[in-house]
Amino acid sequence: MDFGNIFILAQKELRDARKNRWFLLYAIAFTGLSLALAWVSLSGAGNYGLAGFGRTSASLINLILLIVPLMGLTLGALSLAGEREQGSLLYLLAQPINQLELLLGKFIGLALALIAALALGFGLTALLIALNGGGAQINIYLTLLLLACLLAVASLSIGFLISATVKRGATAVGVALFLWLLLVFFGDLGLMGTALVLELSVDQLFALALMNPLQLFKIAAILDLRNNLEILGPVGIYAFRTYGAQLLPLLIGLLFIWIIIPFTLATLLFKKRGIL
Repeated sequence: MDFGNIFILAQKELRDARKNRWFLLYAIAFTGLSLALAWVSLSGAGNYGLAGFGRTSASLINLILLIVPLMGLTLGALSLAGEREQGSLLYLLAQPINQLELLLGKFIGLALALIAALALGFGLTALLIALNGGGAQINIYLTLLLLACLLAVASLSIGFLISATVKRGATAVGVALFLWLLLVFFGDLGLMGTALVLELSVDQLFALALMNPLQLFKIAAILDLRNNLEILGPVGIYAFRTYGAQLLPLLIGLLFIWIIIPFTLATLLFKKRGIL
């Protein structure tokens, strides 16, 4: 494996991401909404006490759950299918690189683009908070940034798998949007409905939640913010009492699995199908 080729391809993907209108729109929307949420939190500080990173982190959780997976899924879905449709994928593979180098270069470049967009949004929001004197609980804020980056890369990996499966870019984006809706709405409401219909026990409901990367992020973020999961009801209490201090490392480890497995499957499928 030639790491020089991977580095060059990663640079190419970073440059292409800056020209992607959808990616820029998502990044600007995320940054703008993050700043707005921080401003609202700071505006209420006079009535409700000092607003800092902890309060802003609580406001950002739902924003991250909506926008970040959408960014990762659509960017990943277009990564292979879009270039396959345009013919540029054939040109890239005509160069002295192998398929694994191509996939790793594209994945690393897009992952860095997502992380940079999140870092920009979080950084400007942190600057706004710091300038207004709300500097408490910065460790919670930084952990939320780490969890958001893991969720973004996990979503990108799933998008890669979609892109390796589907031939046309428009179809890949459609599948990605459908999956985004499924993951978002198969959250609290979906789990509640499933639990009622199937009469699931608390441990079964928690296991079902662990199968959704968005729920993994949400549970980990709330746990880091409050140091308990009572807000999630019986399932949260069960998870906290059962796993204790090991719960946060478990959730982070599962997010890493959501990064590794879809990308591995996408690699195997791409090697089997090629560029056709």
